[in-house]
Order: sequence, then structure tokens, then C-alpha cells
Amino acid sequence: MFNEFIVNNISSSIFVTDTDLKILYANPTAEHFFRLSVRRLKELSFDQLFKYNTLDIARVTLAIEQNQSFTDAEVSTVTIDDQHGKFEVSVSPIYHEAKTYVLIELRAIDQIQRINQESFVQSQLHASRDLIRGLAHEIKNPLGGIRGAAQILDRMVSDDDLKECTQMIMEQSDRLRNLVDRLLGPNKLPQRMNTNIHRILEQVRQVLEMEADTNIEVYRDYDPSIPDFEMDAEQLHQVFLNITRNAMQAMQGQGKISLITRIISGHMIHGQHYKLVAVIKIIDTGPGIPDEIRDTLFYPMVTSKAEGSGLGLSIAQTLIQQHHGRIDCESWPGHTEFTVYLPIE
Repeated sequence: MFNEFIVNNISSSIFVTDTDLKILYANPTAEHFFRLSVRRLKELSFDQLFKYNTLDIARVTLAIEQNQSFTDAEVSTVTIDDQHGKFEVSVSPIYHEAKTYVLIELRAIDQIQRINQESFVQSQLHASRDLIRGLAHEIKNPLGGIRGAAQILDRMVSDDDLKECTQMIMEQSDRLRNLVDRLLGPNKLPQRMNTNIHRILEQVRQVLEMEADTNIEVYRDYDPSIPDFEMDAEQLHQVFLNITRNAMQAMQGQGKISLITRIISGHMIHGQHYKLVAVIKIIDTGPGIPDEIRDTLFYPMVTSKAEGSGLGLSIAQTLIQQHHGRIDCESWPGHTEFTVYLPIE
């Protein structure tokens, strides 16, 4: 009874299964997280709890056969009711009354990881942005000289072939200048006015439906309790359009984009506490973001698209930060979710 009392009060999710991973016991933390009673959990095997799970079940089977424990430091999961979580998972074969059982412990790490990741990403973003801005300014100065010299040369020559060369120099100089301007990011502060967030999302939806193929569905789930608040409507329109266009391109003409809004209270953004925060979720059913760029997604020049510039999400994050907000991203195969937090000040 004392042992059961201890296990029932552990903050980790604890399971005991047989060697086929059929659940025989689950503690109250596991019931709470998976939103299933012990009786319902006992009808399932451990792997049936998840729609998506990076834990190697073959490794679990091998550990049982070889009577060896192991720990996986970071396992991403999506439960059967679409909850996403990250866990440190420990698997231990145990013997009792001449039978073999498996003890599985799931310790949630996503909250701590999110705080650490946010702090790390912020410092990296500031460092990379300062570096790129410094380089961009250094490029702009000689670029202006090159274009000016090409203009003078264009006026001096009469040969059509030579004029074609000077025109090309000017066009490519303008192209580089536009790229540098985008690297430098937004060059004006938000022009804030009281606006309804749903009006902006509806404008984005209309643009999407005009651009989208017929097989892409746009689903809306708006919270009408969100009040009008101060924002730069033009900048937020650009943010939501960048994210939704990325989603549309990722799905390659077939899938679903969901636009969901909610309001939450007492939320921290970049160490600042806000009484009310508007939450905008943009979810697509595409293939997911590749693992190799997931941690650097908002850095400039990072993209998985062959013809992408890698500036869209970096600019989006900058614009949202100018509104004292934040963009988070979670992704796994078949589900990519961008969450925009905007304080209602």
C-alpha cells in the first residue's frame, strides 16, 4: 500500500505492461495526461496511446529480451486526442513472481525545454540579426557605387550591345539592393490602431482562397470574445499571409489550413506578464517541417524550399516582436502548427 501511495503521487506518468506492452497499470498522472481512466487504459497497449511517437518500439522489445533498461532523453509524441508532448522515457524490465513485466516512465520535459529554447533562440536571433545588418550595410555602400557607375556608362555609350550590359548591371544591382533591404528587415515602427484581429484573418483567408487550388480547405474557428486592440494591421496581415502561404506550398495543392483564435489570461511573453493575450493558431496538414531546420526556423536565410529566400518567417518573427508578441511552432508528420501570441495592452 505504501509503494502504491508513492507511485500514485509521482508527477511522471507511470505504466506497467506485460511483455507485449499491454497496459496492466497506470498511475493518476498518466490518467490525467492521456485523459483516459485506468479501466480504459487497460484495454490498450502502450503504443496504441499515440498517433505519432518517436520512441523506437523495436528498442523496447530488444530491452525486454536482453533484460536491459534504457532511457531516451527526448521523445516527441502526439496522443490519440491530439495532445503534443515531449518526454524523457525510461524503460525497465522487472521480475515479479516468476513473470516479466515492463515499467515505463514518462517525464514531461516540454515546459522546461520551451523556456530554455525561447531564451536560446532569442539570443541567437539577436546575434544573427546584428551580424546580417552589419553585412547588409557594408554591401549597400559599394553596391550604390556600382549602380551609379553603370548609369553614367549607360549614358556615355551608344552601342546597343554595351547598353544591354549596363542595363543588366543596373537590374542586378537593384535586385541585390532589394534583397539587402529585406535582410535589414522592417524599417519602420508599427503604426498602431484599434483593429479587429478577425478582420485581418478574413482578408488573409480571401487571398488564400483566390490563390489556392480547389483541394485546399480553409477552416475557421474564431473566438468572438477577443476585443479590438492596438496593432499595425498591415504588418500583421503580412505575418499571417507569410505563414499561410508557406502552409499552402507545403501541402502541394491538397490539405486543410485551420485558422483558430482564442484568448488567454495571465500569460508570460519574453519574461513579461500580460493579463490578456490573443492566441492565433495556423495549422496545416502538410508533411511537417524537416528536423534539420526546426530549431533554426526563424533565422534569416533558413528554408527547405528550393526557390525560397528564407526571409519570410524571420521577418514575421521580427514584426510580431515589435508588437511585444511571440511566434511558436510545433510540427510532426501531417501537422504543423504556428501559434502567434499577441498581448492585448
